[in-house]
Amino acid sequence: MNYKFFTQKGTPQTQPIPGREAEMIQGRSQGWMFDAGIWKMLRRCLLIGTAQSTYYAGKQELTEDFVTVVRQAIAKNPQRVAEEILYASDGRAINNSAPILALVLLSMGEAPSAKKAFGEIFPQVVRTGSHFYEWLNYTKSMRGFGKVVREAGKNWFLREDVKGLAYQLLKYQQRYDFSHRDALRLFHVKPPTPDHQQLFEWVVKGWFVLPEEIPSAALAQIWWYEWLKRNPTQTHEAISQGRLTHEMAAPVSKMDKDAWQLLFNEMPIGALLRNLGSLTELGVLGSGERANLQRVEAVINNKEYLRKGRIHPIDVLKALKTYQSGGTLGRSKKTWAPVDRIVEILEKAVELSFDVVEPTGKVFMHAIDVSGSMGGLIADMGLSCCEVATTMALVTAKAEKNYMIRGFATDFRDLGITAKDSFSSAVGKASNQNFGGTDASVAYDWMIKNKFKADVVCFWTDSESWAGYKHPSQALATYRQKVNPNIKAVYITLAPYRITLVDPQDPLSWDLGGFDPGIPRIIQMLATGDV
Repeated sequence: MNYKFFTQKGTPQTQPIPGREAEMIQGRSQGWMFDAGIWKMLRRCLLIGTAQSTYYAGKQELTEDFVTVVRQAIAKNPQRVAEEILYASDGRAINNSAPILALVLLSMGEAPSAKKAFGEIFPQVVRTGSHFYEWLNYTKSMRGFGKVVREAGKNWFLREDVKGLAYQLLKYQQRYDFSHRDALRLFHVKPPTPDHQQLFEWVVKGWFVLPEEIPSAALAQIWWYEWLKRNPTQTHEAISQGRLTHEMAAPVSKMDKDAWQLLFNEMPIGALLRNLGSLTELGVLGSGERANLQRVEAVINNKEYLRKGRIHPIDVLKALKTYQSGGTLGRSKKTWAPVDRIVEILEKAVELSFDVVEPTGKVFMHAIDVSGSMGGLIADMGLSCCEVATTMALVTAKAEKNYMIRGFATDFRDLGITAKDSFSSAVGKASNQNFGGTDASVAYDWMIKNKFKADVVCFWTDSESWAGYKHPSQALATYRQKVNPNIKAVYITLAPYRITLVDPQDPLSWDLGGFDPGIPRIIQMLATGDV
């Protein structure tokens, strides 16, 4: 027993800072933090999503908060909401579901400007057949099919690129209790060209009689798909000539190793990441398959392919963790012996999928929240918040020369992580630490005690700090008085909560939200004053 609670300067985190009550709200942990506001909350929800429960809240509660903040933001500035949806949908969100849900809410805005903004961004958000079905499902449940919705749905089918449309209609023939036949009838789409006419007839009626010749280049994939249905043993020819994907060929034909080899030769980066285990189990990928391993490296370790494929770093990290498991993780019932070379390729791809620049020369302290609340899983990724935070911190550290990585809960501990760690080893070191309460101020206490002069301190956290005798902003002020008055603080909030540890009156502190691949570069720019 001691009286540290009484003699400690500052305000316990379970109480608001005196005089700042109007700027603060109580988090679900019962700690008091600053109100992040609707725009930061909107970006977090779009980037992270709310379809998975967190340590402190269930998915129903989180999504109700999300819907509320989207509606409030639409009422204030629908064009800005549209910009935020586009920002998240362009490969920055962990998946496209949250942007699609927000898109539906935007279409429900009362102002004409909201409906106009919805129509303008619709084709940039609803890019694939899968997105289209998901949008239809949410729309049917939440608002129905009024004029603005019918116009967007009809235009989706009337795109000039008939070959690209045919690809989407063939690859995603039904999802979410909808088929394209349902959608065509719902939106009363009239074909503008002969190719559209033949495509829509295939969607609605099918081809009971296969045309003797391929009708056009735009419909070639569909012709070969229909040909394969009638000749299921001729898989190799159909894949080679028709450039069918595994989603098209596998359900209607007899697949063997050679068929999968043909699919692998043309497999785009997203499908390749998802099928590495299956391809290994089938023998297409193995230690002795040098040419195939070279293609895996050429595709997955290509920054341009990663960007164009909108491959989120979490997708790569999930692929790495799943592949290393040999089939014990994920939904696949297959098992395989992981190939070391593929693990190395995936490790490099994690780093490449983030946006970083040359070393800044600044000194960084990375404080990773390793408290119990960070152990929860993110969406359907099979990854904990702590594991992703560790990965993002390590990417940022690998881009620099002067850094330290430590973990905080109710103390500030050495995690034994350095830039020499692989992402797998770093994640393992951090995930074994998840226990205890959360006190972000202990990072500053440690740096004061050890006279660690950092230029930038980065907190990777859910921001639910509650266990300390003083607020992090108060501890930061003390650090500036005693060690470095110019230190910059960056708090990366990794949960969709409306709280922040950033004092809104502090010009040298910033709040960044979600698992945005651009965060490491933004941190570097903040360090050098380029933003």
